[in-house]
Amino acid sequence: MTIVVTGATGSIGRHLVRQLTDAGADVRAMVRDERAGAALGCPYAVGDFDRPETLAAAFAGADRLLLNSAGAIPTTGPQPMVRQQKDALDAASAAGITRVVKISALGARPGAKLSLGAHAEIEAHLTASDMEWSLLRPTGFMQNFFTGQGGTTVTGDIVGPYGDGRVAYVDAADVAACAAALLTGGKGAGEAYTVSGPEALTHGEIAALLTAALGRPVAYRDVPAAERAAELTAQGLPAAFVADLVELWAEMAAGAQREVTTAVRDLTGREARTFAAFLRDAAA
Repeated sequence: MTIVVTGATGSIGRHLVRQLTDAGADVRAMVRDERAGAALGCPYAVGDFDRPETLAAAFAGADRLLLNSAGAIPTTGPQPMVRQQKDALDAASAAGITRVVKISALGARPGAKLSLGAHAEIEAHLTASDMEWSLLRPTGFMQNFFTGQGGTTVTGDIVGPYGDGRVAYVDAADVAACAAALLTGGKGAGEAYTVSGPEALTHGEIAALLTAALGRPVAYRDVPAAERAAELTAQGLPAAFVADLVELWAEMAAGAQREVTTAVRDLTGREARTFAAFLRDAAA
C-alpha cells in the first residue's frame, strides 16, 4: 500500500513523513522542488497544486492520500486552495486512490470566514467523491508561536485581542500521528475528528509557559481588535482579510476554540502532548 503525502515539508507533513517511514510504510512525499524532496530522506514525486497536470504522475500507483495545503491570503477573488484541492481530489480519483485523509480546520462550515469556508467546500467535494474519506479538523498549532502566526511579535511577546478566551492548541506532530493512524489502518472511514491538545489555555497562561521554557520574559499584551487590525492593515494585509480576522478574534475570545477532545488518544492510543512538554523540547 503506497501513501502519498502532500504538504510534505509543512508543519504536519514533515512529521507524518518521518512517522510513516519509521513505521515501515511505503510513503511518497509530493513536493514542488526536488531539493526539498531529497532533504526528506524518503521517496518523493514532484507535483504542484497550481499545475494539475503534474498530479497524475505524483499519484500514480498510490492507494491512499494525505491532502493538505496552506491557504493563501487572496487579494481578490476566492481562496485558491479550493481550486487546488478540488483538482487534487479529482486527480486522486482518476489515479485509483481509494482513501483520502484531509487536513481541514476547526470551525470549517459553509460561508465561514478566512479559510474555514474554503475547507468546508473542499470537504463537500471529497465526501461526494467515490473515495473513502476521513477529516481531521485541528485547532491552532503550538508551532504557531514560533512562526509568528500565534500573534507573537519580533520581541517575543504575544499581542492580540484574545482576552481570557481559551484555546486548546495542539502539537502538529500529534495531528500527524492521527493522520498516520488513519492512513495505515482501517478505522475512521467516513468520520470527522476535531483534534485538540489536552488543555485549553489563555494566551496569558501560554506567555507564562513560554517564559519558563525560554528563560526570558514573555508577556501577553491584550489590545483592542481595532488597534490590532489597523496595525496589520498598515503592514499591507488586505482590508477584507483583516476584517475577517477581527471576526475570528472575537470567536476566539468567546471561547470558540476551547473544546478539548480525545481524538489523539482515540486514534493513536496515547494522550495528546501538553503545551509545556512541547515547549521544553522546542526550547532545547
